[in-house]
Amino acid sequence: MTHPSRVVLATDHAGFSLKEAVKKHLAEKGIDVIDVGTFSDEQVDYPEIMRKGAAVVLEYECPGIFFGKSGNGEAMAANKVRGIRAAVCYNEEITKLAREHNDANVMSIGAGFLKEADAFRLIDIFLTTEFVGGRHVARIADLEIPLL
Repeated sequence: MTHPSRVVLATDHAGFSLKEAVKKHLAEKGIDVIDVGTFSDEQVDYPEIMRKGAAVVLEYECPGIFFGKSGNGEAMAANKVRGIRAAVCYNEEITKLAREHNDANVMSIGAGFLKEADAFRLIDIFLTTEFVGGRHVARIADLEIPLL
């Protein structure tokens, strides 16, 4: 698979500098970036930014890359938006499985735990790995059913 033509980026203050580096990395590949913020390393709360990013991912039907210190809270916030399947990606195998088995449309990165080059490698894997379908289709559909 080739890279998508467009990617949404969202971050809090802890992921700001990595987001900026990723923006350049994606531009070098000819990928259009929609950056929903934040736009500095000044402290902000992440939930609203992640919800905004998730809405843009759904609107443009393109992948998202979200950043925070650990990536966990950012994924949790994004996953509150119906239609988003955000996965915390921290190594190659997890990143590949997030796409192949879970059809993740958002990758969440812990900027406090990955070096820039490692983040670039994982992003390239996320953006070029396809969902395998098959037995996983029913599981993905089941994720959309509210439990309560």
